[in-house]
Amino acid sequence: MSIARKTGARNRESAHGRWRAWQHAHSWELILMGILVLELVLLRIFTPQLLSPSVLLGISINFMEAGIITLPMVLVIISKNIDVSVGSIIALVSVVIALCIQAGLKEWQAIVCALVAGSAAGFMNGVLTTKMRIPSLVVTLGTYSLYRGIAYVILGDQTYHEYSESFITIGRGNLFSVVPVPLVVFAVLAIVFAFVLHKTTFGRKVYAIGNNQKATLYSGIRVDWIVTVLFTIMGLMTAVASVILTSRNASTRGNMALGMELDVITAAVLGGAIISGGRGTIAGGVIAVVVIGLLRNGLYAQSVSPEIMKIVTGSLLILSLLMPRFFDSGRKLSLK
Repeated sequence: MSIARKTGARNRESAHGRWRAWQHAHSWELILMGILVLELVLLRIFTPQLLSPSVLLGISINFMEAGIITLPMVLVIISKNIDVSVGSIIALVSVVIALCIQAGLKEWQAIVCALVAGSAAGFMNGVLTTKMRIPSLVVTLGTYSLYRGIAYVILGDQTYHEYSESFITIGRGNLFSVVPVPLVVFAVLAIVFAFVLHKTTFGRKVYAIGNNQKATLYSGIRVDWIVTVLFTIMGLMTAVASVILTSRNASTRGNMALGMELDVITAAVLGGAIISGGRGTIAGGVIAVVVIGLLRNGLYAQSVSPEIMKIVTGSLLILSLLMPRFFDSGRKLSLK
């Protein structure tokens, strides 16, 4: 065999090996894409009106807030932590926006205060988790009640809805009169988070913490600082989602975003983030957000009750928790 043929054969084998490695690394995302295609086929059969481009773009705003929060939740779960207080932070931040506008601040100043409040809430979650050595689930269960309670105490049973048209445009406006602003925000943030997680040293440290926190600490990495930053980013992105949700609803209520933490955690875990830490991708989270969003809107179009929606969401979360075990068992059997 000539040198050229040998070189060509080696290149083909190398390319095939890289393709197999890519398939192995992204097998769950490929499965999610298959589920998404199946979902689109079912929507085409039962609710074809949802598949027009204008309608798809329109309904996307219904799940963009959860999508925005899912992005940092993926990182938090990869680090072997969790945050169940996000729905309460949304309510608290929305109350901050209302208070700032009532006090006479300009809208952009109210938004800045909202982002600071959300970051502070996330920072508190991170500090309590790292400095007090309390599991993040316990911490955020506590702040889940704390933040929601503060929102109720300040606002009570009242609803604030004195928002201007310019503020409402944030949640209801369209870029170039076509693409919803919340979808643009989600897409930009998804690209940023994907780059940070998969292409930077910070992202590699997040994976390392989730895989083995003690070994990462002994290697000189500031584990507590990174975890605190993750929770602070979580609070900041939740505040962004709160601004969009408040704008879209044109109102602030103490009970807003009830149950959103379940949707966010379900999307992150369905997207491949493992509760035990160390695994997960932004791409998987993004696809899972679309899968869940289309599923919910398809069920709404079929007049399915909210109670059934909760059953479906809970079932998806349980299935997402079980699937990695089945895959790991299958891989072990294939290696024998």
